[in-house]
Amino acid sequence: MAKMGRPTRDTAPVTIRMEQDMLKAIDDYRREQEDLPSRPEVVRRVMEEWLAARGENKTAG
Repeated sequence: MAKMGRPTRDTAPVTIRMEQDMLKAIDDYRREQEDLPSRPEVVRRVMEEWLAARGENKTAG
């Protein structure tokens, strides 16, 4: 699991807008997790799971 805090130097920001229903779903999912990840961390985790399911190389983190 990736550490929370300052991102590594080999990263780039991704800014997106989401509808309130999507944000609520993300927040509901966050509250189910033991470590209460941030919204960006939830998006990173879900993307890593999706890439792994497709057989893509897992990103370093």
